[in-house]
Amino acid sequence: MRFRRSLIAAMVSITVLAGTGAAAAGAAVSDEQIAITTPPAGTSAWLHDHSLGRAMPDPASASAATVAQFFAALTPAQQQRLVREYPLVVGNFDGAPIALRYQANQQAMRQELARQLAKQADPSTSAADRTTAATRVSTLQGLLSPGHQVLAFDPRGRGLVAEVFGDLSTAQRVSVLVPGSDVDLEHFTDASQPLKVPAGMAQSLRTEEASVSPGTSTAVIAWAGYVTPVGLGADAATARLAEAAAPRLESLMAGLAVTTAPVAAPTLVCHSYGSVVCGIAGPEIHSEEGVSDMVVLGSPGMDIPDATALGDGVRLWATSRNPGDWISAVPFVEVDGLGHGADPTSSDFGSRVIASTGSYGHTGYFNPGTASLRNFADIALGRYGDVGAAGRRTTRERAASPACEQRPARLLTGR
Repeated sequence: MRFRRSLIAAMVSITVLAGTGAAAAGAAVSDEQIAITTPPAGTSAWLHDHSLGRAMPDPASASAATVAQFFAALTPAQQQRLVREYPLVVGNFDGAPIALRYQANQQAMRQELARQLAKQADPSTSAADRTTAATRVSTLQGLLSPGHQVLAFDPRGRGLVAEVFGDLSTAQRVSVLVPGSDVDLEHFTDASQPLKVPAGMAQSLRTEEASVSPGTSTAVIAWAGYVTPVGLGADAATARLAEAAAPRLESLMAGLAVTTAPVAAPTLVCHSYGSVVCGIAGPEIHSEEGVSDMVVLGSPGMDIPDATALGDGVRLWATSRNPGDWISAVPFVEVDGLGHGADPTSSDFGSRVIASTGSYGHTGYFNPGTASLRNFADIALGRYGDVGAAGRRTTRERAASPACEQRPARLLTGR
């Protein structure tokens, strides 16, 4: 069903881009989403709280460095009071201490769980709303179970969430997974198909990193911290939601810069529509640890003309599309705001094109044993000499399988 929707959406995009029909354009707006760009609930009360005898940093405008300084000046008792009274503010405040954010989000999720359980038990609630509440209850119970480290949580709309795998406080290497369409709180984890959702993708990457370099401490953040497109209508074909998401991603990266101490700048791994978010955010990403690696996969384009548009702070890697990835059917053009521009795997885009041998399908790049997953891990670990370029094998690959070689990206995509 998803594949069929994808093909239909690609055809609709082509029709709209060609300007041949209002009906197609109308169909493309049916699942339009409302972006979340304002601070979380509790912000107004937070800003009017004068009990500490100092101004509270504004969640809408304070820099991560300012936030870090604010929390560092508080006593443990004062920090705990803010967690109790403003869990959503503290839990989503980039620059606040990591452990404090975990604690605040646990409290915020417990409060949301209580609300959803009450809704589920209320006889006046419609059957549809009870079903929705039951789904959210199950998701929250999973995230509240021992071992989960939730870096961001916002129950508004379809729900935003970010989870950390590994220890951010000690990680030498940090990666941030930015997912694409159809991701939200209820589609963040999936026990039946873990490698199709952000949490499973992040865990797969971290497992691969541990296999490649057991002595390196790593952390991977699955960041579903923005409102994603639903289906493949107008939202997926335009950059509107990505433009709203980019400042949130920039804020996350700024927060990591003042609350973590990796040996290198965090690596961004951007899937599908997430690569549009990364492309727009890229020019604003700067790190004292040096250049941030950015890996795009299953990309429909990045809303930038080429890799140079990302600036000097980002090094771009583009994953060659595998033969089963339907994204190849999407036109790599941009006309009047529709489409996401040039193909980042094309020879003149300026990215380093990496192999994806063994992967299949739009969400198959994180499967164990694939060249794509191994390449993601090598890039995140800074093992650039081991990265397999599309159409060229590394020394490691030649030794392991002399007869196996990835075809150039242009052949995989029919270009």
